[in-house]
Amino acid sequence: MDSNTGKITLSVMTADVGGFIGHVSSHPDILNTAKERLYNSREKRVIEDFHVLRCGDDIGLIITHTKGVGSKVVHELSWNIFTACREVATELKLHGAERGLLNESFKGSLVCMGPGVAEMEFLERTSEPVVVLMCNKTGTGAWNLPVYKIFADPFNTAGLILDAVMTEGFSFKVLDLASNKEIILSAPKELHSLLALIGSTERYLITEVYRNSDAEPAATVSSQKFSMEAGEATEMCEPALIIRCQTGFPTAGETMEAFSFPHMVSGWMRGAHAGPLMPVPFYEANPTRFDGPPRVIAAGFQLSNGRLIGPHDMFDDPSFDETRRRASDITDYTRRHGPFRPHRSPNSAAEIASISLVLEKLGDRFRKTS
Repeated sequence: MDSNTGKITLSVMTADVGGFIGHVSSHPDILNTAKERLYNSREKRVIEDFHVLRCGDDIGLIITHTKGVGSKVVHELSWNIFTACREVATELKLHGAERGLLNESFKGSLVCMGPGVAEMEFLERTSEPVVVLMCNKTGTGAWNLPVYKIFADPFNTAGLILDAVMTEGFSFKVLDLASNKEIILSAPKELHSLLALIGSTERYLITEVYRNSDAEPAATVSSQKFSMEAGEATEMCEPALIIRCQTGFPTAGETMEAFSFPHMVSGWMRGAHAGPLMPVPFYEANPTRFDGPPRVIAAGFQLSNGRLIGPHDMFDDPSFDETRRRASDITDYTRRHGPFRPHRSPNSAAEIASISLVLEKLGDRFRKTS
């Protein structure tokens, strides 16, 4: 622990460095490469502890350290690990190994370099349970609805009316992707304004949540992830989410309850389709049907003086079987639409690129109507 502040930093870095097979999973050699490098860093006391996760073809580095949010040391360590993993993926000829990192050299921070970054610094409580969630085949704003339900909806989170510390509510930092500006809205006071924005998931993103009573950090969402399409950088957000639980925060059970409804998210096949977000245990995070449906996993940890005790597979629970069945039914329904909306997402990068190619091919065959 940091002798000056006593605070611990929890960092979650995610990247797509190459899929096995296609976009389904991540090869064991990739995961082992990340584990070996993080193990060496822990032995050298660069970091406190680590765990490596995967959801579909995305890998996640879960790291505890005492260097604070945005640490160049930790970001560069993560960058070098992702670069090493990409080299392994290239050797194995894994799919899309060139997509996960936009720049060839580290620029001081992982933000906007390709990987997703979610970080939070806080003093450990007597008991510090956290849940780290990763999703795959999702687009921008996948967390908006569940984060709203966890921190602002008493029908989901009873603690909002029963826990004295939580009755003052939470504040939400919201990013406007169009203007690259942020706003902080407090619930329940500004609940309607919050909903008016975050319902437009393609533009407004919840990025952080704080407790109103003392501004204590409660949740954070990773920054945007990018990929290269037709030589241009385009958003392909498959973010991570960190949530602190219990004792003045929503319980672990209230956090999980928000995912009992398989809400619709954009992304899925080629980043151009909408489908239900299916909560699955670790071993079922292998989206094969039309590269989907979109998946989410949840890893529960107890933090103990910087050590990650866990993970517990939070969705490995038969009470989510009905949610998974419902997601499968929604998948059947949406897939029957084929290339038509609402299954095909409007104005996705893939759609814009493909329609531009079609229009170029058709040339001047369009004629004005009389």
